[in-house]
Amino acid sequence: MLSQALTRNRESPLAQDQRAAAMIAYLRSLVLAPPAQYERGHAIFLDAHSAWLGDAPCGIGTMTTLAIPMRALLGDALRHDAAGIILAHSHPSGHCRPSGCDIATTRRLAEIARALDITLIDHLIFTTDAVYSMRAGGLL
Repeated sequence: MLSQALTRNRESPLAQDQRAAAMIAYLRSLVLAPPAQYERGHAIFLDAHSAWLGDAPCGIGTMTTLAIPMRALLGDALRHDAAGIILAHSHPSGHCRPSGCDIATTRRLAEIARALDITLIDHLIFTTDAVYSMRAGGLL
């Protein structure tokens, strides 16, 4: 279960890697679920120790766009009393790199979340073959 996999208990680096792998597998299964021809978003809410608090879908878009409902997303984060959010969405086109709109939306969400004392930990973009981390890519 994801909540058990993401619960932190003074873990070794291997356990941390297992937690990250479980989270990525979970998000992949959600954002690439049918109908896979549409961009789909999902968020995971974490506490200050990176333990799972809950998660929520962030909508289904078109083949090339997904509007992130920031008000609803941050409302969910506040209801969970989250300290952090990991956002994910799919790119059915197969191109894993973020679009200009993805980058702008991510930066705006991070800015608004920061004002609420919530950290946007990462924004992951999934295709059937790959995953792109905006944090690792230096875009967040």
